[in-house]
Amino acid sequence: MDAVTLGPFILPTGVLLVVGGILAANLLAEWFRRRRALDPGPILWKMLLAGFVAARAVFVLRHHDLFADSPWRALDFRDGGFDATAGLLVACVVGAELSRRQPGLRRPLLVSSLSGIAIWLGGNLALPAFAPPHAPMPELSVRSLDGAEVPLRSYQGKPLVVNLWATWCPPCRREMPALAAMQRKRSDVGFVFVNQRESASTVQAFLSSQGLRMENVVVDPAGQLAARTGSLGFPTTLFYDAGGRLRFRHVGELSEATLREKLAALEP
Repeated sequence: MDAVTLGPFILPTGVLLVVGGILAANLLAEWFRRRRALDPGPILWKMLLAGFVAARAVFVLRHHDLFADSPWRALDFRDGGFDATAGLLVACVVGAELSRRQPGLRRPLLVSSLSGIAIWLGGNLALPAFAPPHAPMPELSVRSLDGAEVPLRSYQGKPLVVNLWATWCPPCRREMPALAAMQRKRSDVGFVFVNQRESASTVQAFLSSQGLRMENVVVDPAGQLAARTGSLGFPTTLFYDAGGRLRFRHVGELSEATLREKLAALEP
């Protein structure tokens, strides 16, 4: 399970685990404030802010070549590009330094922090148990923009990125240039862009209006692929190995930097 539906919203479980961890830590901090007259909350928020900034900064620096032309994109963290290890380390250092000056807050701060980390880390470790990591590619056909039927499995033979999208979906539209750029750069990886429940003419009009030149853009008018793969919302990107087995998926927007990391993880 990689996403949860809340009314009209589709939220990746990774985001929900982060929010759940922050909420748990702050609830415990509030309990200490009310019951023990000890308030680790301000330090906890400073830890969270420092960790967030550090996690994003390390990710951006690791992919500095992709951010060099448009540095402002480093602030757009909707792509989920963070280095969790760096963020956690910096948060712990900040917490240790600030609590050193207030010894009475060490225990409440430690308990609050560990509760949040336990929810975040435990949830991430448990998630793979709810989704088979090597599900085979569904056996179904899609249609090219000229109307020809194409078996999805005909794209197998090398690592494959299958993007489920729609023209009305804002994050789908935002990530398309990054996906197109990576398709041009990585001839060793296949890319298939499977539009869900729209017509070929709608897709062609969108590509023309955006000036996008992409190979393997196909339509799935009945939304079979989303149903067969349990994809609750768009964009969802599926990463298959050369044998056609699903290695992992990403729910939500991708940037060139996050896509690069996913492809590195896909390599044998």
